[in-house]
Amino acid sequence: MQRLSCRSVGLLLCAANHPTSRVRAMRLVGVVRYLFDREQGVGDRLVARWLFLRALGGIYFAAFLALVFQACGLIGTAGILPARTYLAALHGAGALRFWYAPSLLWISSGNGMLLTLMWVGLAASVLLLCNVAPRWMLLVCFVCFLSFVGVSQDFGAYQSDGMLLEAGLLSLFVAPSGLLPGWGTRSLASRAAVFLLLWEWFRIYFQSGVVKIQSGDPTWRNLTAMYEYYQNGPLPTWVGWYLQHLPNWFHVGTAGLTLFMEFVLVWMAFLPRPFRIACFVIVTVWQAGVIATANYAFLNYLVLVLAVFLLDDAVLLRFVPRRFRAGLPPVQSNAGLRAESETQRENETRSFGWRHGVVVAVTAVVLTWQGYATTAQLIRMLLPVPLPRAPIAVLEPFRVADSYGLFANMTPHRYEIEFQGSDDGKTWKPYEFRFKPQEVKDRPHIYAPYQPRFDWNLWFASLSNWQQEPIVPITEERLLDGDRDVLSLFRSSPFPQRPPRFVRAMIWQYWFSTPVQKRLTDAWWTRTLRSEYAPTITKMPDGRYAAVDEPTWMGPTEYR
Repeated sequence: MQRLSCRSVGLLLCAANHPTSRVRAMRLVGVVRYLFDREQGVGDRLVARWLFLRALGGIYFAAFLALVFQACGLIGTAGILPARTYLAALHGAGALRFWYAPSLLWISSGNGMLLTLMWVGLAASVLLLCNVAPRWMLLVCFVCFLSFVGVSQDFGAYQSDGMLLEAGLLSLFVAPSGLLPGWGTRSLASRAAVFLLLWEWFRIYFQSGVVKIQSGDPTWRNLTAMYEYYQNGPLPTWVGWYLQHLPNWFHVGTAGLTLFMEFVLVWMAFLPRPFRIACFVIVTVWQAGVIATANYAFLNYLVLVLAVFLLDDAVLLRFVPRRFRAGLPPVQSNAGLRAESETQRENETRSFGWRHGVVVAVTAVVLTWQGYATTAQLIRMLLPVPLPRAPIAVLEPFRVADSYGLFANMTPHRYEIEFQGSDDGKTWKPYEFRFKPQEVKDRPHIYAPYQPRFDWNLWFASLSNWQQEPIVPITEERLLDGDRDVLSLFRSSPFPQRPPRFVRAMIWQYWFSTPVQKRLTDAWWTRTLRSEYAPTITKMPDGRYAAVDEPTWMGPTEYR
């Protein structure tokens, strides 16, 4: 690079001091402050923010509560996929290992540290619910949940985990400061952060519609995708049983409405206020229906509460009792809003301290980076545009800028894996699951937002074969060991005194019972045994595991 001459430097300094340049710089500063500075933040979403943060605390609570009971069995010291083994395998990556697996479990990966993180996250979620130091509690929840997801391997690969981490990061720039902030009128939400939360909400819907068409699944094109939906999802509910038996016109209509909502309706979020309110009402009713008919953990609850930012205080204040409105500014008229806007523009040009400037700059960098990563992924889904990939890749391990897409392909059959034990290799007794279908007379329950990750993963495993799903043979080994943490993932063990000599995994095909069958037998399901899913294994005297036979199951033909 050539050196600048003294004359060139002088010209640059003159240009910088030119009145036109100063005006442009001031305008740029004004735009940055308008988007990222809390002093210029969103002032008409105070009630929406309060509701969102309380709901987010409840979602975090559900996530950590489930992990308190499951984490050790999933990734504990003697769990199915131990975090300790995973972290040890990353040591060869040097300092990059902390990026590959962002987690506090690097300090210690034992059960004690794992449970401590889950309990700390649970306590922070309760304080967030109570509006105590919300910004700090959000940070604690985010770090604790990321510490689990970062090392959970197959048990943290759900889109819902990325959705929660993305919302958790953005909420740090939305939450008010202070120990007991109340409505937080002195600490507004960053405009860019509020927009990006709505952008996350929009992407969840729109990208789900895009993948449905791009997948080429004919059931979405001919609107038959919902014919078997209610019985073939991961963990159905009893409400789904009744909807499954409605006429085909209902299923065709709901498939069409799903595509209409994902491709058309969600654009109302960017239209004037009446359209946003109408959009909120429609999607809220829709999400309530999904929650009642399927257990998707906290996913639908999060999507539902993200939509609250479609509403402003003029709508929500009428639902706030008068005794709780203390501290809330009155809803302003159009003239008042114009006057406030003029005052705000004057404030944008004022100088501010270097500390405040650093905070605004950091906020601008983080939110712009996250916004670029999510927008670029959406554009790349639609068009072959060669946008820079590096900023996206850097964020991938943190799961704060994922690309979403739900139900690209509808599962045409329902298969369930069942673990069985035996002492003689002839008489087999099943291990009873807590949540997923097993006994045909057990009514499917509604328990979301609680997430049984082990049961969920077995549903995904049933769509493949045991060579591609190592959690199944590993679980067999843990059952032969009689591992308490893994046994706690089940409702009961048929061998309470000591482990069995043999363990196998069988696969069944399930259907909802017909109304006639249910009336006569009180059964919610019918099922047929298909074959052995994974090898029958036994534990040798030297502690090694040996396969007794080779299973015949190669996975559903539709998924080979």
